Amino acid sequence: MKILLHICCAPCSIFPVEQLRDENFEVRGFFFRHNIHPYTECLKREESLKKHAARIGLKLIYQTGYDLEGFLRKAAFREQDRCRICYFERLNETAKLARHGKFDCFSSTLLYSKFQNHELIRQIGESIGKSIGIPFYYSDFRTGWKYGIEESKKLAMYRQQYCGCIYSEKQRFFHPPKNRPKDGNKQNTYDVL
Repeated sequence: MKILLHICCAPCSIFPVEQLRDENFEVRGFFFRHNIHPYTECLKREESLKKHAARIGLKLIYQTGYDLEGFLRKAAFREQDRCRICYFERLNETAKLARHGKFDCFSSTLLYSKFQNHELIRQIGESIGKSIGIPFYYSDFRTGWKYGIEESKKLAMYRQQYCGCIYSEKQRFFHPPKNRPKDGNKQNTYDVL
């Protein structure tokens, strides 16, 4: 059986690709880039994935272009729902490519991360699969979480520190001081030196 696997980054692909191959799937990867910000981060992840794919003989499909604006338009004013939007965009594009490429099913390395909402990913994937006419293959790849981390470190892979979008980057790195006054206006607070 041929499966198209959406891949967010090289470290997250290690265990899912191995497991799917062990299950006798013919795996092809798909790198979706519009949700990864900033662009320099997108390029680091893409380069790391290319190296890993060459090392393990994994054929890949790469998205061209970089529709940052399209992603932001969909997420703006819906920031609390950004993951649902992002899951839908990535899985929908993967499903369309899988159907067009005559794959038997599609899946995602999002299912490897213990930080992602698996039930939501599964619901969205199955819904998209039904509407497009190609099955979504669900597998709880989290069972290989530690293995994937250890292997990625052994291989000296680039390991990103946040999910991908500009919102997740802020959530990961921006931590305002706790002693700021609570005036209700988060935008206009100042530190005096």
